[in-house]
Amino acid sequence: MTSNNDNANYGDDSPIAAFATTPGNSALTLIRCSGKGSIELAATVFTAARTKNSLQENVSPLMSVQGNTVIHGWIVSNKKEKIDDVLVSVFRAPKSYTGQDSLDICCHGGMTAGIAVMAALKSAGFRNALPGEFTFRAFMNGKLDLTKAESVMELVSAKTETSRRHAVSRLSGSLHNEIDGIKKLLVDVLAAAEIYLDYSEDEISADAEEVEGKLPKKETALEVLTRLKKLSASWQLERIFQEGITVVIAGCPNSGKSSLFNSLLKEDRSIVTEIPGTTRDWIEAWVSIEGIPIRLIDTAGLRETGDSVEKIGVERSRKLLEESDIVLYLIDGSRGLTAEDKDFIANIGRHILVWNKCDIAPLPESLQVSGQIPISVSAKTGEGLVELYVAITSEAGIKDLQLHDDPSSATLGTIRQKNLVDAACASLEEALTLSDNDEPLDIIAPLLKDTVNSLGEITGEVSTADLLEKMFSNFCVGK
Repeated sequence: MTSNNDNANYGDDSPIAAFATTPGNSALTLIRCSGKGSIELAATVFTAARTKNSLQENVSPLMSVQGNTVIHGWIVSNKKEKIDDVLVSVFRAPKSYTGQDSLDICCHGGMTAGIAVMAALKSAGFRNALPGEFTFRAFMNGKLDLTKAESVMELVSAKTETSRRHAVSRLSGSLHNEIDGIKKLLVDVLAAAEIYLDYSEDEISADAEEVEGKLPKKETALEVLTRLKKLSASWQLERIFQEGITVVIAGCPNSGKSSLFNSLLKEDRSIVTEIPGTTRDWIEAWVSIEGIPIRLIDTAGLRETGDSVEKIGVERSRKLLEESDIVLYLIDGSRGLTAEDKDFIANIGRHILVWNKCDIAPLPESLQVSGQIPISVSAKTGEGLVELYVAITSEAGIKDLQLHDDPSSATLGTIRQKNLVDAACASLEEALTLSDNDEPLDIIAPLLKDTVNSLGEITGEVSTADLLEKMFSNFCVGK
């Protein structure tokens, strides 16, 4: 597996370095180093007060410290000019994240200190790490399986507290343990089937004819299928918590869209006035509602207009309505349900009706629109927002799927895992169908092997170079 990064190779063990934090206006910057000879190379650009051991052995202080040790000193140039005052955490193989000799260099924040330290490391012989190369090495050295490796990036990308907890659960091994348990059961079924293929009937038992054409340990296979389908179903919910959903606030001008946007966001982002058409273009922000990452979009008021600028905003709003997961359509309570509202509602997809300004115009008891009773809210006072949150989560499918926050509960974290679980389900279902039709075991056993291999791909026991390069190249640099 190769890359254009200085002819770097994911499969080598050369010393690599990368920013683990982005240089900028912060107190500290962290640079991560790993690879064969990395401690020796770092020692050439590091100076510190010599320890008792280094004095006795006449070696660099960095070389003499034990693993899991922090040492204070200076990064210096090849001319021995001081560059930055640093703390270096030393990790010796195999007790490190990557399983190799590694260092974490903590230098001062800002735009220049970290860049200067990185330049010194590169001059010493380190190369730039490829995206995800540290985690790739952790996987190759048996520190992580693929489910845990993927959860590292999930944790970095988590948008809400819920998605963070789920990523930590997978990093702690919940998915690995479930896949491993399922695979052991399936291997028992496959082993039993192969016994009947490898030995003649009289070598096994007197009732072998009753078994021929039937899948041994069928109940175990059915249990495996049930657990695989449960895992597959978990992705629908996990995808929502990882990727979020797009919720567009729409309605006629002056219906209170921007006020509701600000209320949900809990800050004044959209301009609010009593003048219709104030919002000329859409504005968006991320907000967490019941743990769901919501891409919330405030749009221009929907109406026919001769204003060329406002007309562009209305056209963009209509496009966003088509791309949204859920539309919150606001009805101006002070004006009531209009013919224009009815026309717009009839032409939008998945939506929640919101009766706004209930503080001055309560929702009529008998009002229904297309069989839907609007949610009564006041964007100004906050009345009804809790009920709106419930409606959004319900429309997103959270209530139907019953979120389980048990840390030990196994859920899928990536579409790659989902596709492989579905492939395993398909192979096992075909094997069970063939068994029910009394087909011979010699055409059933390969399907069981395919199921086992699919599960092995999830954890990385079965993998290819191309798969690994594609997966880890999507990681951020420094991970």
